[in-house]
Amino acid sequence: MRVLLVDDQELFREGLETLLSVHGDIEVVGQACNGREAVDVAARVRPDLVLMDVRMPVLDGVRATRLLVEALPKCK
Repeated sequence: MRVLLVDDQELFREGLETLLSVHGDIEVVGQACNGREAVDVAARVRPDLVLMDVRMPVLDGVRATRLLVEALPKCK
């Protein structure tokens, strides 16, 4: 499963990537620090799953999720 991590806290993203890396069937294909960047990165890397924080600068997680669902309907 290809995963995109989105959170404005870099330390949290890095820690989560470390935890997920022990699972052979999970590949972290990208990270983003806000909703706008998440939409841009997701369009490029086409993840299967996006783990996203709700409260972030620039574009919050709720609005970013709406944009992602429209752009990438197969992404969860």
